Amino acid sequence: MERRILVINPNRDAACTAGIAAAVRPYDLPGRARFDTVGVAEGPAAIASWQDWYQAVPPLVALAEREPAEAYVVACVSDPGIEAVREATGRPVIGCFRAAVLGALARADRFGVIAFVEASKERQRRVLLSMGAEHGLAASEALNLGMAQLLDPEIPRAALLAAGRRLVEAGAGAVVLGCTGMAGHHAFLQEALDVPVIEPCAAGAVQALLAVA
Repeated sequence: MERRILVINPNRDAACTAGIAAAVRPYDLPGRARFDTVGVAEGPAAIASWQDWYQAVPPLVALAEREPAEAYVVACVSDPGIEAVREATGRPVIGCFRAAVLGALARADRFGVIAFVEASKERQRRVLLSMGAEHGLAASEALNLGMAQLLDPEIPRAALLAAGRRLVEAGAGAVVLGCTGMAGHHAFLQEALDVPVIEPCAAGAVQALLAVA
């Protein structure tokens, strides 16, 4: 039986959702597991603040309740509402940031994060504290770009590369992309840096496959 894994972008940006879908598509296992990717029409335009984070949770949970799946991936690197979705569905729920951190720690003792905006750092720090993984964070660098700029195929690349290099200089042996809107830049950054670059959508997909195996 083919198991359905639902990947939910908790914001309403269709271009961001398309990028997430492209990032997880290589992990489809025909006849065994299928990734379906959806956005939340009632969600915020992006999750840049705590208000956005909390606003995203009720429609995220409602969508998960309407859409049966064997597992869910919350495709935001602030991991909003994963406990609430788990409670509502009784299914495995993967937070992309948690998955990416585990992937980074499998490759290096210390890692860095390229955050979406400055406010993302505190939300991600709290996730690290809950995981007991804060000791592994070498540094975090915020891009402070809008979602439209981040999704552009060229505009953010110089800033991404500069941030990645600063993280490596700070001692990071792996770099985590701190927003799912960065998925389309993964190959570029991996080629440019001398350390592993962890893309959270892919990391979440791999963990979801393990959860339904």
